[in-house]
Amino acid sequence: MVRAIVGANWGDEGKGKITDMLAEKSDIIIRFQGGSNAGHTIINDYGKFALHLLPSGVFYDHTTSIIGNGVALNIPYLVKEIQDLVSKGVPEPKILVSDRAQILMPYHILFDTCEEARLAGKSFGSTKSGIAPFYSDKYAKIGFQVSELFGDADELMDKVKNVCTLKNVMLENLYHQPPLVPEEVFATLQEYKEMVAPYVCDVSAYLHQAIQEGKNILLEGQLGSLKDPDHGIYPMVTSSSTLAAYGAIGAGIPPYEIKNITTVVKAYSSAVGAGAFVSELFGDEAVELRNRGGDGGEYGATTGRPRRVGWFDAVATRYGCRIQGTTEVALTVLDVLGYLDEISICVGYEVDGKVLTDFPVTSVLERCKPVYKKLPGWKCDIRGIQKYEDLPENCKNYICEIEKEIGVPITMVSNGPKRHEIIERKPQ
Repeated sequence: MVRAIVGANWGDEGKGKITDMLAEKSDIIIRFQGGSNAGHTIINDYGKFALHLLPSGVFYDHTTSIIGNGVALNIPYLVKEIQDLVSKGVPEPKILVSDRAQILMPYHILFDTCEEARLAGKSFGSTKSGIAPFYSDKYAKIGFQVSELFGDADELMDKVKNVCTLKNVMLENLYHQPPLVPEEVFATLQEYKEMVAPYVCDVSAYLHQAIQEGKNILLEGQLGSLKDPDHGIYPMVTSSSTLAAYGAIGAGIPPYEIKNITTVVKAYSSAVGAGAFVSELFGDEAVELRNRGGDGGEYGATTGRPRRVGWFDAVATRYGCRIQGTTEVALTVLDVLGYLDEISICVGYEVDGKVLTDFPVTSVLERCKPVYKKLPGWKCDIRGIQKYEDLPENCKNYICEIEKEIGVPITMVSNGPKRHEIIERKPQ
């Protein structure tokens, strides 16, 4: 069976923990989009880790971890991440890389950095990981597919020269940077070939066989619904689809094989980077929630930037779950809210004298004000509780209210950052 694990909001929902936990009973875990621009934090028996390219199931010796064709493949970063895990006592994972994956090049990072500097105060808040330039090249058909490294060297060099010609126009005239040298780019590709060779595989064929054999497969998404380039808060989005539907494309499987879509939802809101964020908190309230949040404060796993935080947004989350095709929800970081006397839920957006309950396009979203419903807090630490019925009554009421608002069953409640700090729940 194929199960997708995706985010409902802006990312940072806790997908890494849920994937790590569900991988215990899975055979194959696949990253199907994005690159090293966002991290998944994992806390398990080996310690605390922030994974950026590797799937969150790499910590089990019975699993195969796959980099799908939809990923922005930073080859040196991948190799370093594997080496870092092994150096910390994790058994060397079994890794496969799709021969159809495309390669993130050093000049993608250069272009990303230069463009953010050029935009200055109007920048997109990029992590400067090269993601937007990478996907631009992929769809302009001037990217390098892994399979090309193992093809005809002369043809590869001809392509390198063409790419350098195009890139150098912008580098020299817009960004005032030294031009790319074809021979150096070609040499880099040859280095990458040696690094990635042990992992290269026809992943689509491998997965076809695995599905035939009834293997349990997890598709691990990066970021969340609101960062999708089509359905998110465009243009403050990422450059690859963050939706479960893209899992079929980014992994190379038929879409009808995805039987379960587990959408991870945070018990409050958080976001890194610019863009509309209706339920955002400011001042002392925001500082306190940020410092108490996550597994050590709400700070980006990749950049270390402080995350913006806010109350739970039912409008955005309901939309995020709908656009994902959610079959069940895992509610995370509920334990963080135990210090509050009263907790607000954003149940509508006020704009132009009307209250919206459907998530609008960005131009409208930017003018929206939150409409809140207040619930009493539970004022205690819920970590360590293993049964749903043992949670405080106000805590259960909060969960039920979220479930009612988003219209999707909540089947898992995370009450701590560790792998097994999770409560199974029967929907009400």
